[in-house]
Amino acid sequence: MEFYGARPQVDLTYSDVFLVPRRSAITSRLDVDLAPADGTPATLPLVSANMNSVTGARLAATLARRGGLGVLPQDLPLQELDAAIRWVKAQPVPWDTPLVLPAAATVADAARLLPATEGHGIVVSDAPAERVHIDDVLGVVPARRLGSALPDARLGDLARGHAASIDADDVDDARHAFDLIVGADAETVCVLHHGFVVGTLSRRSALRTTLYRPAVDASGRLAVAAAVGINGDVAAKARAFVAAGVDVLVVDTAHGHQDGMLRALRAVSAEGLGVPIVAGNIVTADGVGDLVDAGATILKVGVGPGAMCTTRMMTAVGRPQFSAVLETAEAARARGAHVWADGGVRYPRDVALALSAGAASVMIGSWFAGTIEAPGELLRDDAGRAYKESWGMASTKAVQERFGRLDPYERARKELFAEGISSSKIYLDPLRPGLEDLLDMITSGVRSSFTYAGARSVAEFHERARVGLQSAAGYEEGKALPVSW
Repeated sequence: MEFYGARPQVDLTYSDVFLVPRRSAITSRLDVDLAPADGTPATLPLVSANMNSVTGARLAATLARRGGLGVLPQDLPLQELDAAIRWVKAQPVPWDTPLVLPAAATVADAARLLPATEGHGIVVSDAPAERVHIDDVLGVVPARRLGSALPDARLGDLARGHAASIDADDVDDARHAFDLIVGADAETVCVLHHGFVVGTLSRRSALRTTLYRPAVDASGRLAVAAAVGINGDVAAKARAFVAAGVDVLVVDTAHGHQDGMLRALRAVSAEGLGVPIVAGNIVTADGVGDLVDAGATILKVGVGPGAMCTTRMMTAVGRPQFSAVLETAEAARARGAHVWADGGVRYPRDVALALSAGAASVMIGSWFAGTIEAPGELLRDDAGRAYKESWGMASTKAVQERFGRLDPYERARKELFAEGISSSKIYLDPLRPGLEDLLDMITSGVRSSFTYAGARSVAEFHERARVGLQSAAGYEEGKALPVSW
């Protein structure tokens, strides 16, 4: 990356900078390869934050199916975390995981899982969700039907008629699947193998499969990452996670440049588990050196830029994110390591700027928390708008979940010094309610950024990106007007 003009002497946020176009020979954004090449199985430079309100098994599987990487949070009980890892590994790669509800379930029940939107469907069957035969399927209810049916209507009454289906063995590729769905004149079809439902597929899902490459392990299963804290027997937890199928380990604490982190990293690295080790959070080149020496191969960078984070206002500690990524990425590159930019992205432009500063991937939290696939049920405000609840990982709510097994006195001590936002409404975008809808928007913008820079890969973008400084007015000028002047 180079600055368009003199290198600034102050630290910068994403809002302070912009990308300058340069001569390019790339004619299509689809000629761009977004694979981060950081040693992980990811084919997109997007990682979901290891926050309880952001990444669960459902979101991790959906993200991996399109090439990103989900990081399951360390606050989950070990048995639940193990089950989540194994669940992701068991999900289909070329098809969507079927959402199965019984005939007695109501529209209100379904609406807690799905909004009334296109591209999603509910398989109605009283058979166990993990083994549904097509003969047991009463039908597929399109999610958009939920918007016009009464809340107490039974799904079994809405699922009339034969469920459209295709056989997995008959599908040559995603384009062929799309044509089969069109030929069946269906919005969503059941995908069958030996008569059992192994997935569902919509026209939009089939189309996306032609554009994205999934993130998979050596056995062709969806990839998943998991976070582990720096306390307790970290090495034993890391061994258990890898045994369950984890492809990337994230050793995580708010202040990553500390002795406790270095001890934990050395312990995990000594196990020789054969997976990339991510560690953080840090914001300086010194932190990069110490964590790489202790065994980290990827550095998680960012203190305070997240939407749910109050660290900077509470402690004055942190650093503007663009400069933090720029410095740490330069130091990591010199050591053969990589950087994940963690937090502070609000628009696709911010993702592109993080990559221009040298990040291999960008971690996203609150942006993904407001999606169908994020953990938790869909809630609605007084106006009927759908939202999900989100909270910071240093908040009272997170502390209560993390230390729920402590005795009341010790738990009360920790709650006394909690910080961060304990509850926030993250509204679903009516136009982009699903994770994949956001991925379409983000990758479209980032691919275009690469074409403006004349870069065909993340590595080329690191070299060719040209960044300029702007005033607050310059930033505002770049926003579209919501109404006519």
